[in-house]
Amino acid sequence: MRESISAIFTSGEDIFSIRRQNYLKAFPGYTAFPGGKVDKEDRESNITVPSVFGDLPSHLYSALSREMKEELNFDLCSNLESIISIEDVGVAITPEFNPYRFKTHFLRIELKSPVKFEVDSGEAMSFGWESATSILETYKRGEILAVPPTVKLLENLALDIHFKEVLDLSLEHNPETEVPMIESIYGVKQFLPLSHTFPPANRTNCFLIGEEYSVLIDPSPRDEAELSKLVTHLKKYKVNEVFLTHHHPDHHEYAVELAKLYNVEIGLSRDTHSRILSKHGKDYFQDLSLKYYKEGDILTKSLGSEVQIFEVPGHDEGQLALAPKNLNWFLVGDLIQTVGTVVIGAPEGDMAKYYNSLKRVIDLSPTFVIPSHGIAIGGVNKLETTLKHRMMREKKISELLESGCSEDEILGIVYEGLDERLKLYALKTIRAHITKILAERT
Repeated sequence: MRESISAIFTSGEDIFSIRRQNYLKAFPGYTAFPGGKVDKEDRESNITVPSVFGDLPSHLYSALSREMKEELNFDLCSNLESIISIEDVGVAITPEFNPYRFKTHFLRIELKSPVKFEVDSGEAMSFGWESATSILETYKRGEILAVPPTVKLLENLALDIHFKEVLDLSLEHNPETEVPMIESIYGVKQFLPLSHTFPPANRTNCFLIGEEYSVLIDPSPRDEAELSKLVTHLKKYKVNEVFLTHHHPDHHEYAVELAKLYNVEIGLSRDTHSRILSKHGKDYFQDLSLKYYKEGDILTKSLGSEVQIFEVPGHDEGQLALAPKNLNWFLVGDLIQTVGTVVIGAPEGDMAKYYNSLKRVIDLSPTFVIPSHGIAIGGVNKLETTLKHRMMREKKISELLESGCSEDEILGIVYEGLDERLKLYALKTIRAHITKILAERT
């Protein structure tokens, strides 16, 4: 397991935080504390650790010192006189469901006065000194993204900026009895059950939104054991409706059982309804009440803002997306993924419609984007890069088509080195591109 370290600079009642750039690969758009991972050079360093850092291991001090210079242009060693105290305040270990696991150490560094850091603009879009209470209030208005360790630290700092406890900041859940849940955007609870989804992803996000009228979105645990874990965690909350974004099985497996358990309706598009019946039989929704949604309908309210339905075909003809009217976030379903890639294929997929759906969300420019696979992200950068990448791929496919290449030949060139298990899905996407290309030529 790799290690990383973060610094919580404090002065009086204020703390220093940054908001990461939306285009960053790791936690884009998230409010965080400056820091970073321990590199090989840090482990090999023989750097002397100043006594004020106590028994901090040299490799952690090396990483901290290097990151503060890179991100803030702040030399810890030459600014020791500005430091009142340095204390270990917590450790967070990345949950077991994440393939990239880190042990992150958090140090609180109390300064005599706020430093005007020279922040790396490539790393942070905004930054500043503010009370923990103020940042926490912003989070509870759903206006910032934050990982669970950051939220827990803010809660403790808001109570007492000088708290002495070394906190266990790891995600609080029992993997034997319940599925994990995170709330990176306050008001959008993201459960992560294992599901029968498309590799390399192995989980489909299941969301719970709405305070007075709570809607469970896309529950799809892969088996009864995972269903039991999801139900166990959901006992802490109420469920007034089950909602399906589209018809693919990794978005509705066991949804019927959950709707019956809670004695609630299932909401979905008419297209999704008909496609599920065609694949799973006319009795699939037997003894359940259904509610059909279309563009512009209101699903519920989240933090006082009405959550509106958006039709976003392309990946699936009947796919519905959700966003509050203030566009603070946009739940895009399978328009994009932050784990793996989106397959576009007949009969439900249409590449031209997929392009248009991407462009529509980009033009709406929501503050945060929430996919069905992976974490919530800041801004629409991922949608823009996805669209650009698809267009570049389509240009290449068009050129190869013109030169007389077959579909299999195009597959070998465009998806060179692709895992054999994924070639069938890649071929479906190539065919969707070809259908779009040929339609535009006529």
